[in-house]
Amino acid sequence: MKLPIFQVDAFAEALFQGNPAAVVPLTEWLSDATMQSIALENNLSETAFFVPTQAGFEIRWFTPKSEVDLCGHATLATAHVIFNEAAYPKDTISFGSRSGELTVTKKGDLLELNFPVDTIRPIAEPTALTKALGNKPKACFLGKTDYLMVYETQEDIEQLKPDFGVLAQTGARGIIATAPGKEVDFVSRFFAPGVGIDEDPVTGSAHTTLMPYWTGMLGKTDLSARQISARGGQLQCRLQGDRVLIAGSAKTYLRGEIFLG
Repeated sequence: MKLPIFQVDAFAEALFQGNPAAVVPLTEWLSDATMQSIALENNLSETAFFVPTQAGFEIRWFTPKSEVDLCGHATLATAHVIFNEAAYPKDTISFGSRSGELTVTKKGDLLELNFPVDTIRPIAEPTALTKALGNKPKACFLGKTDYLMVYETQEDIEQLKPDFGVLAQTGARGIIATAPGKEVDFVSRFFAPGVGIDEDPVTGSAHTTLMPYWTGMLGKTDLSARQISARGGQLQCRLQGDRVLIAGSAKTYLRGEIFLG
């Protein structure tokens, strides 16, 4: 059995930027164990699988360790493959997922994700977690799956040197560190060692948590963001009611085949 596979740099304006994701088109679902094995073999932060449906497509995402409920960059990468490799005729793709209906729409040279907004609440400082990050934040929040740690300056975010072994024990999907940006409205980094990703290059889903905080702080709903990982990535975000619109570009890096025997 042979399967097509693509590797796409998402939230990237050129190759070798942004966040690489593998995309595997299917005609029907493989077993969970097989998809998990493919994701582990790919050893990327996310591998997305999708199948066509009457309403559009269904999508699922796997890290090297587990299936997750939502992934922005792999959804962007999947839409890029459908639009560019399958010559999809419409301007909007609809995905059914574990997080409900998601859409991706062509907006000029960008692809715009439409995701559900996260709900965040302030929490007392989780001392072990902040110690593992190596710097005390000025405020802490908890969303549905991630911690949000707010710092004073972009330099604070750049200088974080996390203890990933300790962070892996938090029980959260991930830890978002954020601060005001120098050239954008806000910057962030995202750590998820508990699901096999020490630091994710660019995390679209984290911006569903970041946007409620920063729109409240900055008093506007259209914000520019940059994830300041080693590869880096640029995002344009809009809070629209209970949805977050996240736009970016993508580049195809690889086309290939998987041989399952």
